[in-house]
Amino acid sequence: MFIPKLYRSEDYDLMRQLISENAFALLISSTEKIRATHSMMMLNEDDPEHMYVETHISKANPQAKTLKDGDEVLCDFLGAHAYISSSWYDHMNVSTWNYEAVQIRGNVQLMDNEELYQHLEKLTFKYENFQKCPVMVKDMGRAFVEKEMKGAFGLKIIPTEIYIKQKLSQNRKDHDFQNIISELDNTDENGKKIAAKMKLIQK
Repeated sequence: MFIPKLYRSEDYDLMRQLISENAFALLISSTEKIRATHSMMMLNEDDPEHMYVETHISKANPQAKTLKDGDEVLCDFLGAHAYISSSWYDHMNVSTWNYEAVQIRGNVQLMDNEELYQHLEKLTFKYENFQKCPVMVKDMGRAFVEKEMKGAFGLKIIPTEIYIKQKLSQNRKDHDFQNIISELDNTDENGKKIAAKMKLIQK
């Protein structure tokens, strides 16, 4: 991911937020050919000094059939994003797009059965916990879950490079910056999210 210095962030709290809120991300690999799978991802910080991304895909997925320990993959997380119209400036300029994104490049470690079970427990808790009648992994019974696990391919991605990008019109003068916020506040949910982010960093 190309990140001009103006848009580069080293804020790991922002990274955590973007991953948590945009967990259905792309797992990209290039073994044999370029492959990409949307999958649910979580940041594991049980050991803060050695955090990693964990996920699972179907064993029937061709990507699962090619990945092995040590292979390099890329996890791509896209946060809020919004179109910025050229009509929102007080001068002639081109339109663009504001957005937040995280990319984590890392090496694969395949999960064993116990690691996959724990991964599914945590993932299910995160999304079931707020349901009216939550069904946790423990409620399903170990035998049932382990039977279903036979079709899952669990993996950990150990980061080698982390990229955090916040492109929020930081290159615009104050008048245009404020006008972009005003216009975004009158658009869709993504636009409102970007406007809120811009307010946090405004000069």
